[in-house]
Amino acid sequence: MSISRREFMQVMGMAAAAGMLPGCEKKNTGKTGTAAKAPRDTYHVPKFGNVTLLHMTDCHAQLLPIYFREPSVNLGVGNALGQPPHLVGDKFLKHFGIPPNTLAAHAFTYLNYVEAAKTYGKVGGFAHLRTLVKRLRADLGADNSMLLDGGDTWQGSGTAYWTRGKDMVHASNLLGVDAMTGHWEFTYQDTEIMDNIREFKGDFLSQNIFVKDDAAFDYKFADYAGFDEDTQRAFKPYTIKEMANGIRVAVIGQAFPYTPIANPSRFIPDWTFGIDDESMQTVVDKIRAKEKPDVVVVLSHNGMDVDLKMASRVSGIDAIFGGHTHDGVPAPTVVSNKGGKTLVTNAGSNGKFLAVMQFDVRNGKVQGFDYKLLPVFSNLLEPDVEMTNYIEGMRKPYLKTLREELAVADSLLYRRGNFNGTFDQVICDALREVGGAQISLSPGFRWGTSILPGQTITMENVMDQTAITYPETYVREMSGQNIKDILEDVGDNLFNTDPYLQQGGDMVRVGGLDYTIDPTQKIGKRITDMQMNDGTRIEAGKTYTVAGWATVNSKAPGKPIWDIVAEYLREEKVAKIKKLNTPKILNMKGNPGMA
Repeated sequence: MSISRREFMQVMGMAAAAGMLPGCEKKNTGKTGTAAKAPRDTYHVPKFGNVTLLHMTDCHAQLLPIYFREPSVNLGVGNALGQPPHLVGDKFLKHFGIPPNTLAAHAFTYLNYVEAAKTYGKVGGFAHLRTLVKRLRADLGADNSMLLDGGDTWQGSGTAYWTRGKDMVHASNLLGVDAMTGHWEFTYQDTEIMDNIREFKGDFLSQNIFVKDDAAFDYKFADYAGFDEDTQRAFKPYTIKEMANGIRVAVIGQAFPYTPIANPSRFIPDWTFGIDDESMQTVVDKIRAKEKPDVVVVLSHNGMDVDLKMASRVSGIDAIFGGHTHDGVPAPTVVSNKGGKTLVTNAGSNGKFLAVMQFDVRNGKVQGFDYKLLPVFSNLLEPDVEMTNYIEGMRKPYLKTLREELAVADSLLYRRGNFNGTFDQVICDALREVGGAQISLSPGFRWGTSILPGQTITMENVMDQTAITYPETYVREMSGQNIKDILEDVGDNLFNTDPYLQQGGDMVRVGGLDYTIDPTQKIGKRITDMQMNDGTRIEAGKTYTVAGWATVNSKAPGKPIWDIVAEYLREEKVAKIKKLNTPKILNMKGNPGMA
C-alpha cells in the first residue's frame, strides 16, 4: 500500500539521519579515507572545489515522472566481466557500498521493485528535475557550473514523435542545458534536426560527425554556424566556457558512433559517424595547446564499455560523461592512460538521475573531485511551476489520445535487461496475434518505462515503448537460417569482447521462439537449439512466418507498431504474460551481471 506524502517525507528524514540515502556514501575526492556526513536532506550536496558539472543523459523525452525498473541481467564478458556497469542486484549494492532496503538500493537495482516503487513513488519529470538543477546551481555556484545533456533527449514519447522533438528542445532550453550531443536525435529528417538545433539555446556538439565528400561541395546546411568547411565537421566539435572564477572548461562532443548502422541512414544521407581515437586525441591536443583550458571533459554517447576503452587510449581528458547504455553508476571508474588518469561516468536514463561532478581546480589542472549520482524522486522535489505550465500547455492538444485506456497490467511490465522484458513480450505477442505470425521479433531497445501490476495501460504507455520515426510493421517469410543469423548478429553486437564492435542495445526480443545462447562463443556459434513454443525445432531450411517492426534499411509496409499493440490490448483487456520467451543461457554461472 502507498504511504502519504507526509509519511514519505518522515521516512526520508529518518533515512537521511541514518546515512542511508544517496550522498551519504564516501566522497570521491581522489583521496582515501574521507567520508561525508549524513546530509540534512537527500538533495543537499556539500560544496567541494570550485567547478560543478551537472550531467543528465538518455531521458528519452520523458517529461513527466515515470516508473523505471533497473535490469536484473546486464552481462559482462571478457574484460568487462564483474566490472561496472555489468553488476546487478546484491552484487551491485555490495560493489558500491549501498545498504539494502534503502531508497538508494531501490534507485539503482531491480530488487523488490514493485513494493519499493509503491513506497517511494515515481522518478524523473522535467518539472522536478528543474527544481533540483536550480537548487544545486544556487548551492554550488551558478556562475561556476554547467548542465550537460548526453543525448537521446528528443525521442521516446508520443509528444516527441508528434512535435518532431520540438517539445524537448523547448523543455531543455527551460531547464538550462548548456551543451548536448546526440544519437536518437538523428532519427528525424536532417532538415528537422537542423531546425531543432537552431532553436536549441545551448551548444550541440560532436567531433565525430563529418559531411560526406559528395555532399560537401554544395552542402545544404553550409549556413549552419557549427559547420567547418576545412575539416568538413558537420557540428561544433567542442565548446569552451570560462567560469566566473576564471577557470576554463572545455567540453568535447562525441555522438553515437554507429548511428547509420543502428538506425536508418536514409534520414541523414550526408553525414558520416564513427569512432576514431586518433581524431579524438588530435582534438584534445589542439584544445590543450590552443585554448589553454583548466579542465577537459568529453560529453559522450558511446556507451560505458566504449568510453572505458577510449579513456585507456586517449590522454588529456579529465572525465568522460557517458550515456547510451542507460547504466546508472554511482561512482566513476578511474582509467589509467599514458597521460595520466580519466574518470568515466554513466548517468542512467529516463530523467531518473542527475550527476553532480565537482572539481577542485588549481594551478591549471584538476587536483581532486567529488561525484554523486542523485536519483530524482518526484515525491521529494516540488515541481517547478514554469516547467509544469510549459509541459501542461504542450501536452494539451494530445491528451485525448494519450489518455486512452487500453488494458490493465496483470503483472509488472518493464523492458530493460539483456534478454526479453515483459513489455517486450506484450509487443511480441501483439505482433504474432494481430499479424497471424508464428514468430515475432522486436528490437532490444533500452528505453521504455515500467508499469506496475494493476495499473491501467494507456496509449501514452504504449508510445513510451514504441515512439520512433520508423515504426512500420511487417509480416514476411523467413528461413530458420535467416532467423538464426539475426540472433547471431545481435548477439555479437551485445557480447563481442571488443567494446568498439558493440553498438549498444540489448538482445532482439522474440515471441513464439525459444533458444539457447552462449555469450562466450564467437559469432555463428552463440545460438543453438531454436524451437517453437510447442517444442518443435526450428530447421535451417524450413520457412516460417515472422512479424516484426523498426526495419533500418528500408521502410516496412505495415501499420505503425503502436496501432498493432493498441489493437491487441483493447482486445485482451488484461495484459497477461502467457509465456516469457527468454533464452537458456550457457557458461554464465556466477556472472555478477545476472541475478
